[in-house]
Amino acid sequence: MHRIMICEDDPKLGALLKVNIEKYGYETGIVEDFDKVLEFFQAYDPHLVLMDVNLPKFDGFYWCRQIRTVSKCQILFISARSGEMDQVMALEYGADDYITKPFHLEVVMAKIRSQLRRAYGEYAQNTDERLVKLMGLTLYPERLELELKGIISPLTKKEADLLETLIQHFPRVVSRESLLEKLWDDQAFVDENTLNVNITRLRKKLQEIGIDNGIETVRGAGYKLLAAWDNKE
Repeated sequence: MHRIMICEDDPKLGALLKVNIEKYGYETGIVEDFDKVLEFFQAYDPHLVLMDVNLPKFDGFYWCRQIRTVSKCQILFISARSGEMDQVMALEYGADDYITKPFHLEVVMAKIRSQLRRAYGEYAQNTDERLVKLMGLTLYPERLELELKGIISPLTKKEADLLETLIQHFPRVVSRESLLEKLWDDQAFVDENTLNVNITRLRKKLQEIGIDNGIETVRGAGYKLLAAWDNKE
């Protein structure tokens, strides 16, 4: 059964969406604490998110960006803001579709079914999850997770791309230029410190699963991954 997460601060509309969606056989979870949207998402692990734009404290665009750091889950915006720039921003921040209020519930359901088919059903491009492994370390590029001996650490898209490149070149050194080219389409507009920041963040993610000193800086050359973990089962 597919799980639908509803992030809507109008309780009446949230309840209406919940009743209607569940009539079609889906499970629903409604966000109640709008300071902890990401925590709710990670605990509920939905297949699709219905996200309002106007939310307390942080707007839906913010929470869409936060979700995109840990998941490629389908995100469908529902909003009274019908301006073109709002729709452009939603798509730029990682949304899959945008519905303006007021809307017909039949349209919402059609959009939900379409997105679920595209991501998980008959239109899904690839139902086999891709894994990148190295000596007991497993990277899940599609779900943005890193695992070692059952301990899992969530990654951002840049962190996952960076680690995948280092794993693929292990035990060789990868130049800064190669990493910049891999992670950013236009290196000319990337600050020199951006790669350093992402390397630092990735080192912390490795530490979260028990890998200290997992990335070595090779002065004047680049970076390389060190097998600084016990790969015995």
